[in-house]
Amino acid sequence: MSEKTHLYVLWTNDNPITAEKMVFMYTINSLLQGWWEKVTLIIWGAPAKLAGEDKAIQKMIKKAIDTGVHVTACKACADQLGVTQTLEKLNIEVKYWGIPLTDILKNGEHLLTI
Repeated sequence: MSEKTHLYVLWTNDNPITAEKMVFMYTINSLLQGWWEKVTLIIWGAPAKLAGEDKAIQKMIKKAIDTGVHVTACKACADQLGVTQTLEKLNIEVKYWGIPLTDILKNGEHLLTI
């Protein structure tokens, strides 16, 4: 069995301190330090609104993307919160995540939920 080197981080907490001190600190450093070969940050729920409105969070998202973190967001959440276009302008992939998340779970991938 091959070692799985892709980490998925499911971000559902809209606390900006948690975002800065855990979500972005860990995802960025995971790549910079070589802890994981690939990191995907999934924005789901309230953080979509935070990402769409908070300039400091947007700067952290840009840094994460520039570092190589794949940042993506739940389309249903983004649409309902009215931030889809803003997220897309931040180079965040916006797509429906229900089936892909289910596949991640069923396939035993590494998923960290915050």
